[in-house]
Amino acid sequence: MGLKLSPLAPAAFPVMPVVDGVRLATRACGIKYPGRTDVLMMVFDEGTTIGGVLTRSLTCSAAIDCCKKHLRSGQARAVIVNSGNSNAFTGRVGEESVARTVEATAAELGCRPEEIFVASTGVIGEPLPDQRITSALGALKADLDGDAWEAAARAIMTTDTFAKGAVRSAKIDGKTVTINGIAKGSGMIAPDMATMLSFVATDAAIPAAVLQTLISRGADQSFNAITVDSDTSTSDTLLFCATGKVDNELYLNADAPELADFVSALNDLLQDLAHQIVRDGEGATKFVTVAVTGAESDLAARRIGLTIANSPLVKTAIAGEDANWGRVVAAVGKSGERADRDKLSIAMGGVTIARDGQRVEGFDETPVAAHMKGQEIDITVDVGVGQGRATVWTCDLTHGYIDINADYRS
Repeated sequence: MGLKLSPLAPAAFPVMPVVDGVRLATRACGIKYPGRTDVLMMVFDEGTTIGGVLTRSLTCSAAIDCCKKHLRSGQARAVIVNSGNSNAFTGRVGEESVARTVEATAAELGCRPEEIFVASTGVIGEPLPDQRITSALGALKADLDGDAWEAAARAIMTTDTFAKGAVRSAKIDGKTVTINGIAKGSGMIAPDMATMLSFVATDAAIPAAVLQTLISRGADQSFNAITVDSDTSTSDTLLFCATGKVDNELYLNADAPELADFVSALNDLLQDLAHQIVRDGEGATKFVTVAVTGAESDLAARRIGLTIANSPLVKTAIAGEDANWGRVVAAVGKSGERADRDKLSIAMGGVTIARDGQRVEGFDETPVAAHMKGQEIDITVDVGVGQGRATVWTCDLTHGYIDINADYRS
């Protein structure tokens, strides 16, 4: 599927350094498209810890079931990822393909099966030709390289128009640690959790339980605060591995002040990747920030924000560069959360359009209309009932979304 580069794409893929203890390799295995790189192997040195966040979809893939079980071990030696086939809704056949992949990879690397993680993305309902993956394991192992992050990001793409990566550094005990992350996703993006696939690794020494807390919190403020189309994937997977190659002090509390800089860098990286997914939303031409204040709670603010962000009427108005704030009013009203109609205020592009439940007298739409013609759209809403606040991110809804999804299986 040849897709035009998103107009919201970054200028270039970031320069990503080697993370000590992590090696990567990719290969074209013919999972769906002949000649297209579609399998990624990530291998970690012994002693690597892992945490993860997975889709809450009740029709999740066989790979998700496997990751749920293996996360209990808190240890990782490899992640095997394929694009082109999600291995979801494939019943026992799908479970058996995952089992074969895990066993073959464990044998190739000489480790326990529960240290192997798998992820798949692509078409739902088609059996995964896992023999094409397992027969390539030896070649993948031979090609492992610590400097293959961009190739890794490209191998996991489906309808993405650009590879997504981010890097941050931080200090723990005065020692510099690195965090690298890649992601894929552009459609079927909604919370619970909305990353499609993302893999993050650091050379810091972090216990598995702390990793799990940090990645769960971080996902909540990044991948679970974005939406492209309100559809949750069967395959959403976010894995965070720590090789421990930097001999920092081992902290057992995620709230330890010594980890503050690391946590800040991690959260910034996760938000960066989440924003890249929105910027690559299928057919997207505008990146939209929706900030909600004055809600009954932060959770209520999140729900109101997502209702606005998921509204087809709001999203198509933005695509048409129409400052139709009445559609925002309607979305607030249908959110199911408390809002005071007579205290509601709305601003677009920093210009207050409505205040105290009605349009601002003498409102000049000219600067707002100019704002709507840009690529970065800001909507702020105060619902007038409390102190809750949240920010979510989305994109506009264009005919390009229909074009991509109408042809997805072809």
